[in-house]
Amino acid sequence: MTASSPIDFPLSTWLDPHSGDRFGHAELMQSLSRQRVVLLGETHTRYDIHRWQLHVAAGLMAHRPIAMGFEMFQRRQQPVLDEWIAGGFASEEAFLEAVEWAEVWRYDAALYLPLFRFCREFQVPMLALNCYRTLVTRVGKEGWDAIPVEERDGLTPARPALPAYRAYLAGVAGPPDRPRDEASSDRFVRAQQTWDRAFACNIARAAEAPDAPLVLGIIGRGHLEYGYGTPYQLADLGIDRVSVLLPADSPYDPARQPGIADALFRLPPGSID
Repeated sequence: MTASSPIDFPLSTWLDPHSGDRFGHAELMQSLSRQRVVLLGETHTRYDIHRWQLHVAAGLMAHRPIAMGFEMFQRRQQPVLDEWIAGGFASEEAFLEAVEWAEVWRYDAALYLPLFRFCREFQVPMLALNCYRTLVTRVGKEGWDAIPVEERDGLTPARPALPAYRAYLAGVAGPPDRPRDEASSDRFVRAQQTWDRAFACNIARAAEAPDAPLVLGIIGRGHLEYGYGTPYQLADLGIDRVSVLLPADSPYDPARQPGIADALFRLPPGSID
């Protein structure tokens, strides 16, 4: 593979961004089933990406038991997820109300309901990966050390961000012609790392359990790309054998996106409901 030009790969195929080779789907699912954690990045508003996540989950479950962790739920909501899997709630609307979907996440629930139905129908444990939203805000403004231990929602301090992650987040935060000042940038990085660490801590709890299933993470891709966010925090927690999968809409450019993920899947164009 050369780093001088984009690499095209056919629709509905998997690419190894490190070598430029293509993976066979069955081969990749079997290989990934030996991992401890597989992180499936998403753009929250894309139905086709959520469908892709569901198909990957089904492929992995054919090889071993899985649990599915969701950025969309706060840890305090875990009992509601357990009740949903156990067959509780008279309707999906009742479940969404109990889990405070409209207040906590707010994106169209129809984007995610196929994943929730899959978990309920096949008794796949659902894991709440997020923390209190106010904790993220407080850490951003005050710093981690200012938060009393009993108010940290079970989290440990994030490993300090790599310079490359800070640069990545600066690109996410706004246009280059209007960079944030240093104090604002620090607040933004601390907030992002609180989410990264929350996802990592809650994934680690499940991955370290006796007879742990393969833990899948349904997480925004900005927390996963290049291994800077949640994968970096998982490594700090001692969780090895972690893979990041991302969907792709276009040819892969190794010059612009070196090491963005462990595998990329080329999505067909458009979203079919």
